Amino acid sequence: MDATPSRSRVRRSLTPLAAGACALALAGGCTGPDPAPSAAPAQQAAAPRAAGDLEDRYQAVIEDVLPSVVQIGAGDGLGSGVVYDDQGHIVTNAHVVGDDKSFDVSVATGEKVLKASLVSSYPEQDLAVIKLDDPPDGLRAAEFGNTDEVEVGQIVLAMGSPLGLSSSVTQGIVSAVGRTVSESGSGGTGATLADMVQTSAAVNPGNSGGALVNLDSEVIGIPTLAATDPQLGDSAAPGIGFAIPVSMVRTIADQIIESGKVTDSGRAALNITGRTVVDDAYQPAGVAIVSVEKGGAAEKAGMRAGDIITRIGDTRITTITSLSEALAGDEPGQKVRVTYTRGDAAKTAEVTLGEI
Repeated sequence: MDATPSRSRVRRSLTPLAAGACALALAGGCTGPDPAPSAAPAQQAAAPRAAGDLEDRYQAVIEDVLPSVVQIGAGDGLGSGVVYDDQGHIVTNAHVVGDDKSFDVSVATGEKVLKASLVSSYPEQDLAVIKLDDPPDGLRAAEFGNTDEVEVGQIVLAMGSPLGLSSSVTQGIVSAVGRTVSESGSGGTGATLADMVQTSAAVNPGNSGGALVNLDSEVIGIPTLAATDPQLGDSAAPGIGFAIPVSMVRTIADQIIESGKVTDSGRAALNITGRTVVDDAYQPAGVAIVSVEKGGAAEKAGMRAGDIITRIGDTRITTITSLSEALAGDEPGQKVRVTYTRGDAAKTAEVTLGEI
């Protein structure tokens, strides 16, 4: 995320999420028999020790991981990145690197600014890899964890450079897993991202591309975007941030490092270009196919330019974003039922999904 609202890559927000009002009730106390006098000192002594143990774990994680989290200067914007290996590869968000090819990288220890170059960017998953031109001795790669072990309620730390404040750490929990969210196209890649990790750890402009870390000092995700609240003028919705899961980070980064590009995205597609269409009331009503890729999934199923897609399976399709979200959880080779209109006729097709 960017450092200031005036910069081009400032706002990392998803398509505005409706926010409902919530009320928090605090229990002021409880009634019941007084505890035995002998139990009170033990309880009083245990609480500070437990807090101290957790504090020690926080500090150990920060000491382990923060040296692997960097600040990235790209054009007139700032973002974060994570050292991926000892060869100087750094993984970050595609929206952090933008269209730039060279970058200034600052490490957490405050040493001199290092130069880095783009290896490849993959906007469809909002990930990119850059490489230090001259990796320093002692460069420490982060340890990456296992997506399958990420659970709701886990304590996590988000590390990065929010608002240009390098080496900042925030704390929260994993609030949910398996979220599908869409970035805004304003300053973002406009990507629809599946299986995202939702966290209550603060994710602010500049955190993008940094590290979401568990208490075993393992990176479990790359913080990428925060929710905005349309009822508050699209300002940030506190405590709702999202990170790309580590499994996808590994998949994309490994391919880029090995081949210089993504060769197998694992992302399903109809292999079309389309546009949102509206009905007589000017409400979004489907996705019109502008063109079909030759030999692609839609063409093989008999679909063609001018068809208007209205459903994928039982999911209603009204916009390009809803189409992307409907396909986000599917895999290439999977069969889906597509409902569409051609002129005044309603049609269905069984489509074997292709790949982005």
